[in-house]
Amino acid sequence: MENKTNGKAIAALVLGIFGVLLSFWSAALIPAIVGIIVGIVGIILGVMARKEQPSGMATAGLVLSIVALVLNVVFLIACVCTIGIAAAGSLY
Repeated sequence: MENKTNGKAIAALVLGIFGVLLSFWSAALIPAIVGIIVGIVGIILGVMARKEQPSGMATAGLVLSIVALVLNVVFLIACVCTIGIAAAGSLY
C-alpha cells in the first residue's frame, strides 16, 4: 500500500503559513483582506484533506489557517478603527 501525500493538506499548510505571515504585515488593509481570504481557503482545504485522509499535515494546515484567519480579522478591525479615529479627529 502506497503512502501518498495529500495535495490538499500541503496546500492548506502552505496557505496557513502564508496567512500567518500576512498577518504580521497587516499595517495596511489590503494584506489583511488577502490574509482573510487565504485563511478561509486554507480552512476549507484543511477540512477536505482531513476527511479524505487524516494526517498531521492536514491538521497543521487547518490550525494554521484558523490562526491566520483570526489574526487577520483582528488586525483588519484594528486598521478600520484606527482609520475611523483618525478621520473623526480631523473633523474637529
